[in-house]
Amino acid sequence: MTTFNDTVEAAIANPDLEQPYASLGLKDDEYARIKEILGRRPTDAELAMYSVMWSEHCSYKSSKVHLRYFGETTTEEMGSKILAGIGENAGVVDIGDGNAVTFRVESHNHPSYVEPHQGAATGIGGIVRDIMAMGARPIAVMDQLRFGAADAADTSRVLPGVVSGISHYGNCLGLPNIGGETIFDESYAGNPLVNALCVGTLKVEDLKLAFASGLGNKVMLFGSRTGLDGIGGVSVLASDTFEEGAERKLPAVQVGDPFAEKVLIECCLDLYKAGVVVGIQDLGGAGLSCATSELAAAGDGGMEINLDNVPLRAENMRAAEILCSESQERMCAIVRPEDVERFKEICAHWDVPCAEIGEVTNGKHLIIRHRGEVVVDAPAHTIAHEGPVYNRPFARPTWQDELQVFTGVEKPATAEGIKDALLKMISSPALCSRAFITEQYDRYVRGNTVQAKNADAGVLRIDETTNRGVSVSADASGRYTKLDPNTGARLALAEAYRNVAVTGARPVAVTNCLNYGSPENPDVMWQFRESVHGLADGCKELGIPVSGGNVSFYNQTGDEPILPTPVVGVLGVHDDVTKSIGNKLGTVDGAEELYVLGETFDEFGGSIWQQISGAGLNGMPPAIDLANEEKLMEFFQAPELVTAAHDLSEGGLGAAVAEMAIQAGTCVQLDLDSVHEDAFTALFSESASRAIVATQNGVAVQQRAAELGIACVKIGVTCDCGDFVIRHGDLEIAVPLAELSDAWTNTLPELFGHAVGANSVVE
Repeated sequence: MTTFNDTVEAAIANPDLEQPYASLGLKDDEYARIKEILGRRPTDAELAMYSVMWSEHCSYKSSKVHLRYFGETTTEEMGSKILAGIGENAGVVDIGDGNAVTFRVESHNHPSYVEPHQGAATGIGGIVRDIMAMGARPIAVMDQLRFGAADAADTSRVLPGVVSGISHYGNCLGLPNIGGETIFDESYAGNPLVNALCVGTLKVEDLKLAFASGLGNKVMLFGSRTGLDGIGGVSVLASDTFEEGAERKLPAVQVGDPFAEKVLIECCLDLYKAGVVVGIQDLGGAGLSCATSELAAAGDGGMEINLDNVPLRAENMRAAEILCSESQERMCAIVRPEDVERFKEICAHWDVPCAEIGEVTNGKHLIIRHRGEVVVDAPAHTIAHEGPVYNRPFARPTWQDELQVFTGVEKPATAEGIKDALLKMISSPALCSRAFITEQYDRYVRGNTVQAKNADAGVLRIDETTNRGVSVSADASGRYTKLDPNTGARLALAEAYRNVAVTGARPVAVTNCLNYGSPENPDVMWQFRESVHGLADGCKELGIPVSGGNVSFYNQTGDEPILPTPVVGVLGVHDDVTKSIGNKLGTVDGAEELYVLGETFDEFGGSIWQQISGAGLNGMPPAIDLANEEKLMEFFQAPELVTAAHDLSEGGLGAAVAEMAIQAGTCVQLDLDSVHEDAFTALFSESASRAIVATQNGVAVQQRAAELGIACVKIGVTCDCGDFVIRHGDLEIAVPLAELSDAWTNTLPELFGHAVGANSVVE
């Protein structure tokens, strides 16, 4: 048998053979640090492991120094309900009555550009496994999507494939898709954002964590077989450095099998119920390299692994390929020796491949063998947790001052001009109906979806006995964030918080997915740092903790970064989801009065109207005072006062009321004199901390608003006149509801209907 020393001696005997560390993404000093840790030249397998685990995706080496601010701003009281937080696979929150909810959002941006269908599908699969690894049953998904200009040729390639990937994987898993966003902006051309969120439920006592403890406990790999798909550093792993001979053809993007994952979910839940799992980790980015090194590093010993026992679906896979494969639908568990047979029986019951690939040992080293040869012998914590940490240079861009100079927008003042503006707004790709996308998703499978279609936030029943449940929303505005990164992040938090609040839920926790350009660009790092501080400080003001998140860097086309896009997810709790507030008019007999809560200012920086009217991007985003968001949230803790509610955000009051009217098929008459002195501003300003409420008890609504210190003005009533009517001073605008509906409904089908079927499914 070839010993580890033989391997080392062979490497020493060829000191002039340069290892391809640079092609694997390692810098000179990082490679030198690896040799310093090992006291020698790394083997090919070790080099591969360190390269993927020390990558930006896995190690957060450019963001760690800033992400620490989340911990520094989280008080003990804020974190009292967090059962698992930052650093775990997903955040877990105690929601009462012995129930816990876990949620997280993660990116799959670059794979979704290369292969839209599989990239998006495996993004769903990966986030679902993160939730499974916490001991939870996944119960719903959401998606945050951003594409280039809606009329760009490549958007017609990417969008249908991404949507079909999400719908195919999620629908096959039987998970409802309860909401999300689809945004178009030319900065995302060549670099779409596909951020997937998953929600899971578990009992508090059933929480599972990723660690390997207990000397002699076994390492069990179960799920799909390991193949050649999704291996990082493809060009290097296929080179002569790892094996002489012909170049291997390795697919860059993982290939998902949702039916295998569905079975894996049920298998995991049975394993948890049987009590045979000590620790567990999913296999996602970096595959076995991540699972084994992180489990060992978080445990109380070392680990030995034999790659010969890994079930493979490709012949003659090299050690580095087995370790770095990102084949989907795989999990790794730590199991007591006396429970191994029971573990195997449960896997066999579900027809899930299972193999014992190693065990927990003394010491701190991760030792991996392949074909009788030791290919890895390294301290596990150095692979998993001692990647480089960079204090990247950051500086406020020289162009930021000029960008923040507001050059104004055209504000039509005639009835015809305002009507045209309204129709342009609601028919624009920015604000039009997303039904073309969302109708491809199953929203109500499993039977516990309370709100999803056109809702401000997805609402789910968690406990069928008590009707306890949750609301979830995720939001971001890259336009606002580019104008002012700190304020932009706070506005994303405020909108997600408000979306949850208007359903009647009380927000309790935050997750995030921070999407930015290259961290080697000081402008980008400044945007990132400012956003982190804005989000963390905002969470402290609202008293809700960040339970976890994800960072995605290098989102750019050439040297041009995307709009800085901090996606913020908020989880809220309902004591009784049957009392949740919807946003649909006409659910009660008789007319409803409409009120605006909050103040309206002349704020158009970064607005949809600025974008649609061709005014460019400049100025300052809307001002935000999070104390006003808290007041709004408290208002909606009395759901019996209102018959419907809708937050105000992009597109302002005009877009929000138009959506409510169209979706309900209900006409409205608006009188906006009390909202703002200027009719156009009253309709389309994007001032924050505002909501529309419908009620049949206007006196009580005004009284509660006054008690909470919230501005409250009546703006109209529902009616059966057939028109959407707007009055302001001497102006009167009447738009037939049918015309309004057509404008809102037809845009996406006309843009992308031809592409469905041609590009949506990949053989």
